[in-house]
Amino acid sequence: MNRFIKTFHDNSGTELAARWILGGIFVYASYDKVLAPAVFAKIIYGYDLFPAPFINLIAIIVPFLELVTGIALIIGFYPRSAALMVNAMLLFFITALSINLIRGHEFDCGCFSINSGAQETFAGTLIFRDFLLLALGLYIFFYRYERKLCVLSSPG
Repeated sequence: MNRFIKTFHDNSGTELAARWILGGIFVYASYDKVLAPAVFAKIIYGYDLFPAPFINLIAIIVPFLELVTGIALIIGFYPRSAALMVNAMLLFFITALSINLIRGHEFDCGCFSINSGAQETFAGTLIFRDFLLLALGLYIFFYRYERKLCVLSSPG
C-alpha cells in the first residue's frame, strides 16, 4: 500500500492530470460569470453575506481570478502559486456555502452557470464537491517533484 501511495504521489503524470482537471473546472466555471457579471452579482446578493457596495466588485474580480488561475494551472504557469489561489477561493466558497447551509437558505450557488435553476441547491453536496477540489489543489500545491509541461515554475 505504501508503495502505491508513493508511486501515486511521486508521479508527475498524476500531478499534470490534477492540474488539468482543476484548471479546466475553474476555466469552465468562470465562463458564464465573465460574460454576464451583472447576473452573477444578483447571485452573490442572494448569499446575503456581503455589503452591497462590494457585490459588483466581487462579481467582476472572482470570475477573472477563476479564469486566470485555471489557465495558469493548465499551462503550468507557477502552478504552486495558482494552486494556492485556487485553494484560497475554494476555502472562501466552502465558508460561504457553509454559512448559508447553517442559515437554512436555499439559493443558486452560481458555481458553474448563472442560469437560474441550472444549479444544485443543496449546499451540503456543493461543500463536499468543493472539498474534493480542495484535495486536488492541495496535492498540486504540496507536490515537490519535477512537473511536466510547465511554462514557468518555481523550484520545489
